[in-house]
Amino acid sequence: MRCRKRFTTYERHEREPLVVIKKDGSREFFDRGKILNGMLKACEKRPISVDTLESFTGLIEKEIRDEGYEEAPSSRIGEKVMEKLKSLDQISYVRFASVYREFRDVDQFIDILSTLKTVNSEK
Repeated sequence: MRCRKRFTTYERHEREPLVVIKKDGSREFFDRGKILNGMLKACEKRPISVDTLESFTGLIEKEIRDEGYEEAPSSRIGEKVMEKLKSLDQISYVRFASVYREFRDVDQFIDILSTLKTVNSEK
């Protein structure tokens, strides 16, 4: 009796895990879910699909890796998120920036709004 089954294996490129260096110096593995959740909160009640945000999450991870990071500062990841949101939806951008940059007063809101206003007037 012969075995008539065929077995195959597939090789996949396995990437080194991306490590995030937090503000306090601690390290943790990159978590796409954290980025996606942050963007979902910023985009709440805005006309933006989850698919778009998932795509941005993948782009952010790819861009960080393409920049050569094995250990990326959380600040770099946050800036990438803000870049994506700024190009997508200004309200979501301001919401995210207010949490990410830990706005303490109205002047910080005014500063970020004035930069948006300047960008819009240049278009």
